[in-house]
Amino acid sequence: MTSDAMGAESTAVEFRHDPAQARYSLWIKGKTVGFADYTLAGPDVLSTHVEVDPARRGDGLASMLVEQALDDVRTRTELTVVPVCPYVVRWIDQHAEYQDLLTRGR
Repeated sequence: MTSDAMGAESTAVEFRHDPAQARYSLWIKGKTVGFADYTLAGPDVLSTHVEVDPARRGDGLASMLVEQALDDVRTRTELTVVPVCPYVVRWIDQHAEYQDLLTRGR
């Protein structure tokens, strides 16, 4: 994935999912710049923590990471998303198109 919004100095943005670590991560130029941790609990995926490199905050990376993680959950599973991380709670509140993930499968 690439993003023109990231500016000329950072052209390649890569999104990775590591199920063994229960983590989604965002990479730029071969370096991890953010991650989103989760926990599986029966039919639920609990979004527990999102963190972005302090030097990269304000670049929209946390939003990009949450969106990609939720898109992955939507397309790969039938799990219900339970936002535990305050950032994810706010993000879903502000993006109505993702609120169905909170109740599907119930």
